[in-house]
Amino acid sequence: MVTDFEVLEENWQIVEMFLRCQTQWRTGMAGVTGFDYVAVFELLKLYQVEETVTVFEGLQLMEAQVLNVLTREAAKK
Repeated sequence: MVTDFEVLEENWQIVEMFLRCQTQWRTGMAGVTGFDYVAVFELLKLYQVEETVTVFEGLQLMEAQVLNVLTREAAKK
């Protein structure tokens, strides 16, 4: 199910970087464990992100929420 949502202008760069990082998830026997931060920082450099700390902290917040959703979904099974 897709739900429309609004992104505040000050968060738009974080959302763009989150989408660029979509293939940089680490996985293991327990499933998804989080982003590969080495790859994330390479992408931040590649896209010349100036506010690296702010964007990275935003990515971590989004990452944590994804992991929470995945954990809840796995518990339902």
